[in-house]
Amino acid sequence: MHKTVVRTFFVTAVFLSIVLAATAQDFKKQVIYQIVTDRFVSGDTSNDNPSQSSGLFDPTKTNWRLYWGGDLAGINSEVSYLKNMGITAIWISPPVDNLNLNIPDSNNNPTASYHGYGARDFMRIEEHFGDVNNGWTAFDNLVSSLHSNNMKLIVDFAPNHTNPNNAGEYGSLYNAGTFVAAYNNDPNGIFHHNADISNFDDRYQLQYYTLEGLADLNQENSTVDSYLKSALQQLQQHGTDAFRIDAVKHVTWGWEYSMSNAAFTYGPSFFFGEWYQGINDALYHDSYKFANNSGISLIDFPLNQAIRDVFISNNNFSEIDNQLSAENSNFTWQNDLVTFVDSHDLPRFLSVNNNTNRLNEALAFILTSRGIPVIYYGDEQYLHNDTNGGSDPYNRNPMTSFSTTTTPYTFIHTLAGLRQTNDALAYGSSTQRWINNDVYIFERKFFNDVVLVAINKNDSSSYAISGLNTALPAATYPDVLSGGLGGLSISVSNGSGGNNPVSSFTLPAHTVSVWQSTSTATSPEVGSIGPTLGQPGVKATIAGKGFGNSSGSVLFGATSASINSWSDSSVTFTVPSVSNGVYNVQLKTAGNVASNTMQFTVLTAKLIPITFTVNNATPTNTGDYIFLTGAGVELGNWGTTFDTAIGPMLDPNYPNWFLNASVPAGTTIQFKFIKIAANGAVTWENGSNHTYIVPTSGNGYVNVNWQY
Repeated sequence: MHKTVVRTFFVTAVFLSIVLAATAQDFKKQVIYQIVTDRFVSGDTSNDNPSQSSGLFDPTKTNWRLYWGGDLAGINSEVSYLKNMGITAIWISPPVDNLNLNIPDSNNNPTASYHGYGARDFMRIEEHFGDVNNGWTAFDNLVSSLHSNNMKLIVDFAPNHTNPNNAGEYGSLYNAGTFVAAYNNDPNGIFHHNADISNFDDRYQLQYYTLEGLADLNQENSTVDSYLKSALQQLQQHGTDAFRIDAVKHVTWGWEYSMSNAAFTYGPSFFFGEWYQGINDALYHDSYKFANNSGISLIDFPLNQAIRDVFISNNNFSEIDNQLSAENSNFTWQNDLVTFVDSHDLPRFLSVNNNTNRLNEALAFILTSRGIPVIYYGDEQYLHNDTNGGSDPYNRNPMTSFSTTTTPYTFIHTLAGLRQTNDALAYGSSTQRWINNDVYIFERKFFNDVVLVAINKNDSSSYAISGLNTALPAATYPDVLSGGLGGLSISVSNGSGGNNPVSSFTLPAHTVSVWQSTSTATSPEVGSIGPTLGQPGVKATIAGKGFGNSSGSVLFGATSASINSWSDSSVTFTVPSVSNGVYNVQLKTAGNVASNTMQFTVLTAKLIPITFTVNNATPTNTGDYIFLTGAGVELGNWGTTFDTAIGPMLDPNYPNWFLNASVPAGTTIQFKFIKIAANGAVTWENGSNHTYIVPTSGNGYVNVNWQY
């Protein structure tokens, strides 16, 4: 068991005075710490080798594919360490009951689902992480500890699959201990029975084929639909604040709209998903269409590739700048994208390039740039193991140090505090102010709150910086990091149009400088709304500053929402009964002073996943696709473009096409199918609109013929 050592903390008075928002919907101010639960800290040795899954624990910690003893109690024992680093939310491994049997590797060595991604029972807690009875006590204790420290819990949730389909328990799924099905015993269609994915650019394979031999759940099955949503709700009932959705692009996309909606209907939450992709990915357009419409933000893999290319491989800073520019124009909610340097799926930075200066610079970048930053556990201790290039499982190291005096621990603390006190980091725009191959100077701005960041990644050369402008008011600015990463002060004089000249200076090698200015709001300034969509009755939160402490109003057009809570920086309200559509929501103070507006999509009713099939559709050529379109915001309001229509549909049985889409419960919907050609030309089917009465719960199916 890990023993906590006495530590000296350096907490600034400003940071101590901050009280984090109690609601879960606004995650933009969070600094997330990702933990591989089994590899962090052992807090309870009684769960090391439980009887129902005996033999999967390695006390010698030499078999990297077995359990090593980390658990929820161990995380709980280090909440103070995390809080004093400035961490405001922790992301834990999937905590649900995992595969109980050994599946030997190719060398006949035992392996286990120590990582959490081999679920067998989503309704119980894994015995190695909680207790031998698969109970919730350790989970509940962790939630209580986090919430008492104004911190949040993110659960990694994997609705795509259970466990391996060809060995061990053969994908077996249980419901609170009761057997449901196995991949080789599946009379009711709980699983998809398809080959492993071979083409990761094929939309049908991505959603319906098998990912790495894991039994693929059929979300269009009514039992699976209800089961997964009940599991989510149970986690919410136990205090989970947010969810990271594993393999989000491998789950049925349309169904996921209903999954997040089910959670938002139950209570406040935040969702972000693992849509793995690189720069210029073939399905990049699908990814931002999904993020803009599903209520599920994404982990920013393309930006991560750029970050690692620039800081590890010494590519030019233009790669990061170009990627930011592209994403900021494509994603509606770019400040909700989740950014990172290291993860459990990538070799640690220092295993690829053992340069701590560069790691410091990369971490400082994500803590100040656009998006919600994630610190991978141990990066603050320069943790790495370079066996096999540091790839899986050697990137899932045992936590060996809890020093509070390392350079990363120090500046993470400072920049996390800045995220709470200067709204430019959470809510602001992002503008490149000066760039060359080695230097990137960028500015975050939210109304009159400004943060200016300068990074020089060159290990030996300084650069003369001239012609730099900023929105910082005229003054002299010390480095927020107090020179901890080699930063310096700057002087700013008066200019015009938000372009105030900075006196020329020399930026030293391998340094990060951060300068900032905050302002007092003279009118309400809104930076966030969350969730970004929901039907009347769903609770949502507006965040920013200058709201006043007396209740005002939140307006959807001329209709006022019911106010649940009101503070100077956060207002929670209930979506009013208005027609479905996209609204520019506006807050007004008690004195009737209006804020800027924020986009919110009002749904007609809670969402029900329906599988639409159209048979014998009009012929298509390469690059042409069939789409679904119809009345109401859920069906694209008769949209005829890639971004507004629902799809592309899938054609494994061409010329028949199908698609799962989430539509409003208990309503009669009208729709048609269209072909959108590669050049954008649209072909409508003939005849009257199709109609369908959507069930009030569960799921459903529509099967029609193309009307010629």
